[in-house]
Amino acid sequence: MKPKAIIKIIIDILMTAALLFTSGYQLWGETLHEWVGAGLFVLFITHHILNWNWYKNLFRGRYTSMRIFQLVVDLLVLGVMLIQMYSGIVLSRYVFNFLPIESGLALARRLHILGAYWGVLLMSLHLGLHWNMILGMVRRGMRIKSASKIRTAICVCMGIFIAGYGGFVFVKRDFMTYIFLKSEFVFLDYSEPAVLFYMDYLAVMGLCIFVSHYISKLCRRLSKGTACSQENVTSGNNVPSHEVSENTENTDVVHK
Repeated sequence: MKPKAIIKIIIDILMTAALLFTSGYQLWGETLHEWVGAGLFVLFITHHILNWNWYKNLFRGRYTSMRIFQLVVDLLVLGVMLIQMYSGIVLSRYVFNFLPIESGLALARRLHILGAYWGVLLMSLHLGLHWNMILGMVRRGMRIKSASKIRTAICVCMGIFIAGYGGFVFVKRDFMTYIFLKSEFVFLDYSEPAVLFYMDYLAVMGLCIFVSHYISKLCRRLSKGTACSQENVTSGNNVPSHEVSENTENTDVVHK
């Protein structure tokens, strides 16, 4: 694996860990929450610099259902993170307290609640888009070379169990209230053990990864079916099938 790819993976892991950490505001206190949040913004900016080709290729190539789904998720993640950057700076009492900000606190507080809950969901959907790559890395790391139906079945059952528990947590922790800002006050249990809190949040992330992963699979099948139909039509027009394949490959664009 190329060094740049390794750096990207490390940054993505750190971003996910930082996002999880900042979700537990009541567990670590305001000062640490702000500093880790500031670090998350630095990682986010670095992530986009390293993936600058994604922006350059936005208007190139063919937009399949998979690419459209990926674009929508990526743009939503970008929007949420920008909202968190703005609201976090406005609300800051430690890291950015040198800035002369005296207004907009009420709006920033609402935006920060929205960004915090949507951020967890959208970042997890983003991870789900790349779950095949992550599984491939795990297989290579564990030196698993052959496929196994039993292993696949176990992994699917585990995924269904985690997603099911994640759905339960989604309801129990009242995510619907906060992602639609039905309440401007978030209930925080300061006595809750960190292990239980993060177990619940990891389950919600697992639910989103599960949903995104299987939507991606469906999109790829739809795109593949469309490509096959186009190839059959083109073949009927006396165009060699290998030329169609080459043209299709030339329209693909590397995504973030």
